[in-house]
Amino acid sequence: MRVISAGDMEMQGASRYTVIVAAAKRARQLLEGAQPLVDHASVKPVTIALEEINSGKVKWVYTKEGIK
Repeated sequence: MRVISAGDMEMQGASRYTVIVAAAKRARQLLEGAQPLVDHASVKPVTIALEEINSGKVKWVYTKEGIK
């Protein structure tokens, strides 16, 4: 399986900044014990989070306080 980076992703209208913030928040959840939503080849939480976002398993909501 190929390792994905933020530059390789299909962002579907979202800015790269939004994707990076969402990936960072999801990576933090993974570090705290959340189960990965996709099969992955990496052990790095940021890479796993990017794979989840790219596969459509992780979504985000824009709020007044920021990205949730």
